Amino acid sequence: MLGFFCQQSQAQEIEARAYSNAPIGINFISGGIAQARSGSYTLVTEAASLTRIIDVFGQSGRISLLLPYAQLSGSGSANNQNMNASAEGLSDPVVKISTNLYGAPALSLEEFRHYQQDLIIGTSLAASIPWGKYNSEQMLNVGANRSLFQPAIGASQAIGPWRLELAGMATIYTSNTNFLGGNTLSQNPIYSTEGHFIYYFPNTAYISADATYFMGGQKYVNGTAINGSQENWRFGSTLSYPINKQNSIRLTGSKGVYSSSNTSYDALGVSWQYRWGGGL
Repeated sequence: MLGFFCQQSQAQEIEARAYSNAPIGINFISGGIAQARSGSYTLVTEAASLTRIIDVFGQSGRISLLLPYAQLSGSGSANNQNMNASAEGLSDPVVKISTNLYGAPALSLEEFRHYQQDLIIGTSLAASIPWGKYNSEQMLNVGANRSLFQPAIGASQAIGPWRLELAGMATIYTSNTNFLGGNTLSQNPIYSTEGHFIYYFPNTAYISADATYFMGGQKYVNGTAINGSQENWRFGSTLSYPINKQNSIRLTGSKGVYSSSNTSYDALGVSWQYRWGGGL
């Protein structure tokens, strides 16, 4: 994944509980750190995110903003050339808008106390903003100098304390017209599906087993194909534990278990979340 480590790891992220309900007017702010390793390359990202739960035509939705700062380091080779990585700075921010379509009515905090999930169906659209630090003379950067758009649709079914989630999405890329000194980098979409088995404890802590499969993403430089299409499997887990009514901590981990094009990576992360509003 030389040259595309930051944006690839963003596109291949496994997110549990993407389709769930929450009281209208609640806000979430979180900060955390994650490390991703691919071969001898290491990407460390510190990120802050802000989310607000909103009413979308009678169903709950959310607007989220992610602000990442990254450090990329390592050395290796590609096409018989040595590749040393040393980059640090703002990575590309991400805006995501989600709305549930069925099964997650917009409720006040008081009304939500009586809500019992059955089937939820939802959709979302995420987009990156190419504000990250980018040097066109380097192969490896923390910013991509291009945007991605990620439409998705998914469902969550409650069975007692369990939640079974399934989602599908496409990651669509714009072109980088300043790749390695003025070349044009383009890429076909990546198509993916992911599933989650989530168990809720009585104190609202949860643990999930996560999996994702994705394919496609053939890259081109000035119209000439490079690297080949991808086919990858990833497995992971998420643990969220409430510290009190407003604070919680989340641990995540995932591992690439199969890759047809050397685009696999392993990742670990920890974050703290604070919530307020909605009558809390």
